[in-house]
Parts: sequence; structure tokens; C-alpha cells
Amino acid sequence: MAADTTTRPAPPEQIKAVPVRHPGRWIAAVVIGVLVLMFVHMLVTNPVFQWKFMVDNMFSAPVLRGARTTLVMTVLAMLLGVLLGIIVAIMRLSPNPIVSGAAWAYVWFFRAIPRIVLLFFCANLGALYGTYDLGFPFDQQIMGWLGLSGDLRFLGLNGNQIFKGFTAGLLGLVLSEGAYMAEIVRAGIQSVDPGQTEAASALGMSRAKTMRRIVLPQAMRVIIPPTGNETISMLKTSSLASVIGVVELTDASEAAIHLYFKAIPFYVVASLWYLFFTTVLSIGQYYIERHYARGSTRNLPPTPFQKLMRMNLSFRRRSYTYTPAGTQEERP
Repeated sequence: MAADTTTRPAPPEQIKAVPVRHPGRWIAAVVIGVLVLMFVHMLVTNPVFQWKFMVDNMFSAPVLRGARTTLVMTVLAMLLGVLLGIIVAIMRLSPNPIVSGAAWAYVWFFRAIPRIVLLFFCANLGALYGTYDLGFPFDQQIMGWLGLSGDLRFLGLNGNQIFKGFTAGLLGLVLSEGAYMAEIVRAGIQSVDPGQTEAASALGMSRAKTMRRIVLPQAMRVIIPPTGNETISMLKTSSLASVIGVVELTDASEAAIHLYFKAIPFYVVASLWYLFFTTVLSIGQYYIERHYARGSTRNLPPTPFQKLMRMNLSFRRRSYTYTPAGTQEERP
């Protein structure tokens, strides 16, 4: 048998992997770390903050009442604003030109008016009409044509008593928020594949049932993130109600400043309360988004507790090494 005289190529040299250096990352980390240390040092050493005085007054009765008013106004304004926005969005998508035109006019008008102007207007609705009656429209003219006396009113409300303070502020915020939520809901509804609506119609489902059972649950994935932003924005926008006499968190802090002549501590108090409420709302938004993402993603994003557990397991795995015999030895 003849020997194999063909030349074989030399084996490739072993590639030595050199890790990529990222000096910019280290420089940025050092700069950010120094800035954080400077900020913490300023908070600790600057006597203007008066941390003991601030902590003693953070849970005082006026501040707690203002924080409660802010939270209640935010929750009510968003609940009513979302409900109003859903109604207006459905009207906007109606094939009836009169209904869709009325919804468009509502969105156009209330998005154009600044909220502080709207609050002032709502607080002065009592000057527009002294009494607001519930009943049939043009009742006095109708009764006059019929030759009868009296009117067809069921309930009369004093405008100066109703449209003031908390009620006026809530009305202005709801009317404004309803316009913004209408556009958010409309975008969410239009993001759903039209084939879903056509399939529901082929099965004999009514338009209202299709919207409630098919379209809105799928549209929530698009609606929830901007709605969460609107809720946090409403939390801060509620401070505008102080201009019409609502004693909310910002106004309570201002009153305390005028009483003690210490501005920075009470501004920090208001900021801490707003940070606390924003954190709670952000956590709620996260879990709501995760709930409605179940049908669109194969793997749901981990919760903060799950991330913490994974970090702990990863740290424990890195803390042990395997010997050739297959036993674990703890690293020093």
C-alpha cells in the first residue's frame, strides 16, 4: 500500500481572545460616582435642610390633609377622566358624522385650553348661572306655548355652592384629562387588527360586545403605558388647584412656609410626598402592564422580587467552583 504523500495544511493557531476595553464606561462611572457623593455630602452637611425639623413636620396634620387631598383628587380625576375618554374615543370612531364630529370638537377644545385657565373658568361658573336646573330643555317656552304655568324642572342647584374649591378643581381636571385620554384610547383601539372585529362580527357579536370583549382587552397593552404617565402627570397637575382655593399638598406646604419662615424644609417635605406617591403609582403601572402583556409575549418580564432572587442565585453560583472530581469547593 503506497504511503500518503499529500501535504496537509498546518493546524490553525489558537486564537487568543483579548477582551475589549471600555475606558469611557469607567470614566463615566467615576464621574457619576463623584457627583453622587457630592450631592449626598451636600444633603448631609448643609444646615439649611434642617432634617430633624423636616421629619418632625412631615407628618403634621396640615401636611397630611394636603397629601390626602392631592391623592383623592388625582384618583377621582383619573377615574372619571378615563371613563370620559373611553366614551369620547368610541364616539370619535363612530360612523355617524355628527357623533364623531362632536367628539372631535370636544377633544379640540379642551386640549387647546390650558388647565389653569380651565380651573379658573370652572371656579366662576356660578357667575355664569346662579342656579343650574335639571329638567326638560326649553321648559318655560314649551309651557308658555301650551298656555300652562310652571316649569318642568326636577332639581335646582346653586352654582355658587357647587362650583367652588374641590368640586370646581375636579371638574376642570376631568374635562381636560378626558380629552387627552380620548386620544390615547383611540390610538389603542386603532392598534388592534381589524380582522379581530370582522371575525367577531361574523360570529354575530354586537358592536358593543365586540368592543368590550375583543377590542379593549387587546388595546390595553397600548393604552396602559401612556395612561400611567398621565396619572403621574395628574398627580403633579393637581397642585394647580391651589389657585382656586383647594388646600392640597403644595398649598399646605406654602402655608407652613409662611408660618415658620422656612422654605427649603417644607419644599423637601412636598417633594418627598410626591416621590412616594409617584413610586407607588409606578409600581402599580408595572404590574398592570405585566398583566396585560400575558397574551402578547411568550416570557413575561420578571418582577422586582424575581430579579432579586435571580441575582442571589447567580451570586451563589459564582461563589462556588467545581473540582475535577465533580465536588463543589467554596471560593476564598
